[in-house]
Amino acid sequence: MSTEQKQEKKDKQTCLYDKHVALGALMSPFGGFVMPIQYVGIVQEHNAVREKVGLFDVSHMGEVTVKGSDAEHYVQHIFTNDITGAPIGKIFYGMMCYENGGTVDDLLVYKMGENDFFLVINAANIDKDWAWMQQNAKGFDIDLQNRSDYYGQIAVQGPEAEHTVENVLGLPCAELGFYTVKTIGDVIVSRTGYTGEDGFEIYASHDYIRECWEKLIKAGVQPCGLGCRDTLRFEVGLPLYGDELSEDITPIMAGLGLFVKLDKAEFIGKDALAKQKAEGPAKKLVGIELDDKAIPRHGYPVLNMQGEQIGEVTTGYHCLSVDKSVCMALVDTQYSKLDTELQIQIRKKVFPGKVVKKQFYSKNYKK
Repeated sequence: MSTEQKQEKKDKQTCLYDKHVALGALMSPFGGFVMPIQYVGIVQEHNAVREKVGLFDVSHMGEVTVKGSDAEHYVQHIFTNDITGAPIGKIFYGMMCYENGGTVDDLLVYKMGENDFFLVINAANIDKDWAWMQQNAKGFDIDLQNRSDYYGQIAVQGPEAEHTVENVLGLPCAELGFYTVKTIGDVIVSRTGYTGEDGFEIYASHDYIRECWEKLIKAGVQPCGLGCRDTLRFEVGLPLYGDELSEDITPIMAGLGLFVKLDKAEFIGKDALAKQKAEGPAKKLVGIELDDKAIPRHGYPVLNMQGEQIGEVTTGYHCLSVDKSVCMALVDTQYSKLDTELQIQIRKKVFPGKVVKKQFYSKNYKK
């Protein structure tokens, strides 16, 4: 048995695994699952989402439900954003943090009803997050359920997403605003997106998700792999846990302070994050644009103009939508100002660049 075959036996499969194989997708391990990286090519799939519409299998993501009289109080306790008094149907982005401010995970919180919340977490962190949520649930009157094995999920992304979901799947979604959710029978439909384009996420049973996938493929929607999901999220400055956020990278360091509500009464990690914000973090996440076509990759050293290492690349690509070599990097704060000249070591060569905004391409979300 080959190493790849052993790996595929060890990693989980989503409910759409056989569909990917039938379409000839390049499969690879990601977050404990065997996932499609590409079908016809990353560039073609990336452009399909930017120009028309693309279809993603995101069934590897985790889902946790929180219900009960203390549900809101509990979510407030573990979540950096403030959900107090939010209307039903509202979605919030934020982080769960350790007491020292390091990031457990970034996640979405859906308010499904009074004292009823739906949390969407990253695939690679499901077991860790679930253990952490249980550990911090003591003393709260809640029913906490890990529903990750029940839900399948697809994402339909791109300028034609609304038309596609309504006309191909027959799911009325036009009235959904950005970062809102509704249920249609047993199906959950939200409008968030991880690509910088308009888009919808559909959560349902495995059988229903398989039916939706078949309908969309039959209608000619381009299936897209995790390869272009990464290039799409990267060029609009969206973080990926493990790269731009981690146990060692706080939301303040990552420039995500907007989602850390320090005026809340309390949440885990508040004191550490408040101190870091007041004093200023030692390192900050920045965008860097290179003068050359060379591509910086995760972990490559970032140097000052004297050749001293002052940080490292978190994610880097040749940005498809703007035709430039760019990266996000965590650097010493004194080098984080826009237009600061820096260098990146790529293998044995050093390439000059400058600090730019992390959003390399403008988002096109539904307002």
